[in-house]
Amino acid sequence: MPNANLSLQILPLVAENQVYAVVDKVIAAIQASGLKYVVGPLETTMEGDLDQMLNLVGKAQDICVEAGAGRIVSIIKIDYSPNGVSIDEKLSPYQP
Repeated sequence: MPNANLSLQILPLVAENQVYAVVDKVIAAIQASGLKYVVGPLETTMEGDLDQMLNLVGKAQDICVEAGAGRIVSIIKIDYSPNGVSIDEKLSPYQP
């Protein structure tokens, strides 16, 4: 399957002083996946096999529950093309 891009914004409903720690655990799982990714201030964008990334979204939910979230709001955006898409093609016009 060609590469796709998936952006994940995850909002674990935990105490306010715990939100960043839980999100950091999700980002660590993305890092450990071996996928190319870019962390932004509101979401993390990944590049790779769509099925692998969707499985990672499920893992992110589990991470939040294990960290004590009673509810998780996730916003997911997917850019897919049969020819593949890349983070670089989107960002290269804006790189110095």
